[in-house]
Amino acid sequence: MPDVLTSVCVYCGSSPGADPRFGDVADELGQLIAERGLRLVYGGGHVGLMGRVADAVLDGGGDVHGVITRALEDKEVAHAGLTDLDVVDTMHERKARMSDLADGFIMLPGGFGTLDEYFEALTWTQLGVHSKPCAILDVNGYFEPLIAFIASAAELRFVRPEHRDMLITGTDPASVLDEMAGWQPPDTDKWLDRRDR
Repeated sequence: MPDVLTSVCVYCGSSPGADPRFGDVADELGQLIAERGLRLVYGGGHVGLMGRVADAVLDGGGDVHGVITRALEDKEVAHAGLTDLDVVDTMHERKARMSDLADGFIMLPGGFGTLDEYFEALTWTQLGVHSKPCAILDVNGYFEPLIAFIASAAELRFVRPEHRDMLITGTDPASVLDEMAGWQPPDTDKWLDRRDR
């Protein structure tokens, strides 16, 4: 992990969702990213929560690096006002590029794509592919069932306790960013539970 958190990848919905608070927190997070001099890395879209967080960073004078697939760019979903925009061919390239650009990852409310991208980054931290903090920013209880599921997976020994504990969760954007800045990877080189072999 880098000594200093300089860039944050935010995964979130291309829809605004049904709760206005989702957009409010996306705005708040974007403002904080800009205020702290961090660079936003995200999926490159101008729609939904993706567009809200990017616009908030840009409005605050911050840098935003988007990564989008050619297919999505062709559908005119790409944000036209970003500091940088990479256009790649596949979703695999998109996820790998976003991971390379970011020092840490935050998940805001979203759907299948948001969950897919976030949990791949989290799994890479678990496996030691990279050592970068991963956080869930819960908004109005949206992620409470998911957080409860992760706790259950740990109790049932599908997730090691130290890997459950490496996951940052919170409801306040500033506190989540603070925790990410001070995060340390789990001190373990064994990730399989062999007690049942």
